[in-house]
Amino acid sequence: MDLASFIRDVPDFPKPGILFKDITPLLAHPPAFRESIHRLVEHFRDRPVDAVAAAEARGFLFAAPMAYLLERPLIPLRKPGKLPYRTFNFAYELEYGQAELQVHIDSIKPHARILLVDDVLATGGTMHAGCRLVEKAGGQVLACAFLLELGFLKGRERLRDYEVFSLIRYD
Repeated sequence: MDLASFIRDVPDFPKPGILFKDITPLLAHPPAFRESIHRLVEHFRDRPVDAVAAAEARGFLFAAPMAYLLERPLIPLRKPGKLPYRTFNFAYELEYGQAELQVHIDSIKPHARILLVDDVLATGGTMHAGCRLVEKAGGQVLACAFLLELGFLKGRERLRDYEVFSLIRYD
């Protein structure tokens, strides 16, 4: 199945000059969504994944079914104030300001190998912050997995210290 055929181009979103890659047609087509999850899972099935983590919100769409199929814990990385228990936090810079991710202090066991998942690799800022948060919490980043990668934004370079896997790549 050609998963890229389910990605819609939306010109001038969210601002003029941007060609947005919209994944909602893939999400709306159960066979394509299922295929994307299965391809991601199969790539990591024989790897020593101890848990699957994702930053809100779209990363959850892919990480949750992957964790379920891999029979591994799902670790949500959330924005401040969203987790009810004590947390580790990691603040980071974005193109338009600052952001922060948090994780429960008991979510990541020492030296656990964590697979981080998101829908799109663009500049790599959020995923890099997720990796740093996992490390701060005592885990090890096994790899970073994405449905699609916007290669021209060079996010892979920001993640050069980690293994990066994507199903669809636009250069």
